[in-house]
Amino acid sequence: MRRSVFLSSAGLSVLGLVAMSVASAAKELSTNGVLLDRVAAVVNEGVVLQSELDLQTHEIEARLRTQNVALPPESVLRQQVLERLVQEEIQQQHADRAGIRVSDEQVNAAMEDIAARQKLTLEQLPQKLAADGVDYAQYRTELKKEIARQILRQRDVVQRIVVTPRELDQYLEHQKKTASAANEYNVAHILIAVAQDAKPAQLAQSKKLAHEIDERAHNGEDFGALAVSYSQSESALEGGSLGWRKGTELPTFLADVIGRMKPGDVSDVLQTPSGFHIVKLLDTRAAGGAQIVQQVHLRHILVKPTEIEDDATVEQKLARWREQIVSGKDQFAVLAKTYSKDPSSAINGGDLGWSESSVFVPEFAGVVASLKDGEISQPFRTQYGWHIVQLLGHRDFDNTNEAARERAFQAMRDSRVEEATELWLQQIRDESYVELRL
Repeated sequence: MRRSVFLSSAGLSVLGLVAMSVASAAKELSTNGVLLDRVAAVVNEGVVLQSELDLQTHEIEARLRTQNVALPPESVLRQQVLERLVQEEIQQQHADRAGIRVSDEQVNAAMEDIAARQKLTLEQLPQKLAADGVDYAQYRTELKKEIARQILRQRDVVQRIVVTPRELDQYLEHQKKTASAANEYNVAHILIAVAQDAKPAQLAQSKKLAHEIDERAHNGEDFGALAVSYSQSESALEGGSLGWRKGTELPTFLADVIGRMKPGDVSDVLQTPSGFHIVKLLDTRAAGGAQIVQQVHLRHILVKPTEIEDDATVEQKLARWREQIVSGKDQFAVLAKTYSKDPSSAINGGDLGWSESSVFVPEFAGVVASLKDGEISQPFRTQYGWHIVQLLGHRDFDNTNEAARERAFQAMRDSRVEEATELWLQQIRDESYVELRL
């Protein structure tokens, strides 16, 4: 069965956490009445603590230094960090009210992904965290909160983004004509946000600030420091860095501009519905060529245990069917149409078509990898039930066009998600009671 893309490695900036954003839960007064912590901000019914702000500021300062980003005045940095913590608290409250609950299994899956990207096992991760001075239990707690916020965004922002086939075709055609289509770009970005209901005076003030920042960037002032100080984008505390993007993955309003820039160039001020943007091109490189992938052609039968038929009974049934098929009675398609509980493939005799193995859950993909052409597996279990699967063939497939189309779809959706997320964050911030106590 195909793996859910939700919270997969392709998606989850959720897993790119800093070493730890918050070290401890709310502190209380000691029995002697000594003040151990202060409130840095009141956020609806919650608070952001001084200890949280201090630790987050310290960690971001350290990271920016390692990235050779010039630091703004500490008061400016602390204000930006506090605003991020306020936003996180607001989102967490929305997630709690929406009844979003993150299971231990989801946290474990996220931690396995983190460990794998560091070439570690899940069992080795606590040791690595301890060596970095990070408390394992608190790390899990913060990761769980971050996953909840990502689920909230998925529900309230991402799932509401629609890209039609016609829009995708027009986007691809437009990208072919842009100078940026054949390259990849390392981009940094500053956003001066504008609320949808902003009054003309507010719009003029934001525009004036954006042009002042743009002028300072053109005059050689450190772009990363300007982003940390002024940007209202989520990338602000990363020095505005958006990382490497293929030309076809850039939002349209950026693709037209970036293609005409050289590394080191700073754009003029660009306006979109979310506000005023300033972009710096840090570097460029040629994009990869043809993308050849290996695909497999499969068919399978899925049967799920019930109160009447337990796991053992289902396994025996599939084993019996397998023997019938292997013995020369090619009833695979008939059995799949009659009994398979996978409605999308049962109607086609269990045929799953040509796919990359990576689209299937690990247990399924592992069995497929062990098969030879024409071979039928023994019964095996996944989270969906019991299967037998037959490998009908495999091929090397030039996936360049399909990959380009998928990247374009992701780019269109992501660019709209970025805009929609900024507007959504502004909206829930405006709807909240926030009292800063710095």
